[in-house]
Amino acid sequence: MFELRRLRLLHELALRGTLAAVADALSYSPSTISQQLAQLERDAGVALLVPDGRRVRLTDHGAALAAHAARALDADERIRGELEELQPGIAPVRVAVLQTAARTIVPAALGLLAQRAPSLRVELAEVPPEEGLFELAARGFDLAIAEQYPGLTRAPQPGLERHPLGVDPVRLATPPGSSAGRGRAALAAYATHPWVMEPIGSAAREWAVQQCRAAGFEPDVRFELADLGAHVALIAAGHAVGMLPDLLWSGADAPVTLTDLPGSPVREIFAASRRASSARPGIRLVRDALDAAFAAAAPAPR
Repeated sequence: MFELRRLRLLHELALRGTLAAVADALSYSPSTISQQLAQLERDAGVALLVPDGRRVRLTDHGAALAAHAARALDADERIRGELEELQPGIAPVRVAVLQTAARTIVPAALGLLAQRAPSLRVELAEVPPEEGLFELAARGFDLAIAEQYPGLTRAPQPGLERHPLGVDPVRLATPPGSSAGRGRAALAAYATHPWVMEPIGSAAREWAVQQCRAAGFEPDVRFELADLGAHVALIAAGHAVGMLPDLLWSGADAPVTLTDLPGSPVREIFAASRRASSARPGIRLVRDALDAAFAAAAPAPR
């Protein structure tokens, strides 16, 4: 009989690619993981791993068992969810959240949960959407609040489902008092200015660069920062221009000039969960609170 804990290690290795990455994610030592996977090989009676330079890779048997491991972990989650429905008490919910949601939606959602389910423990970590969705699939989180930009559809991930929270307009942000018209003319007016954008590899960065290219120029990205509060500070001080979501202001006056972008684009905000655990009472409660919080914080239609 295979032990579920060892099956999870194999599943994690299939996802993350190296023993060191698995060790880091699960807070084990690499030697412990090697020992547990060696025992799993003995249980299976076939080789699951082979050396590949300084790393290891899955054999065909290892890949097949890793796929079965994912299904076994899903079944375990479904069983735990059903038991949670029947027994008193609610298991903690771990949430990966993008920065703007952490600043606006989440505090209001936690306030609602304090009234609706005071015994529910919610654990939060601010994580970039790309990382949050990956860790959700790897069972590091139970929910991930993420974003999707128009024209940049994220690839569907097996086993995950999305719950839409709403849409959030994204606009050109320039120093206070500036004016450059509307649409593509507004973007083109800042073709030679320094820009502040999120790091390379993020959907926000790829989308923003594409907007500039569509307006006929390559942006001079002089400032690369994940903290949108730092974006605001640089733009407000006159050192850069950028593209910022309205949710960042949460009803407060923006300290920068905001101008509509071509087509008045919006990003979609959604909460993702694993399909196997999406019916858990705690996850449903958090999702409902996020719905209500977003509805209250959502920018007014333009």
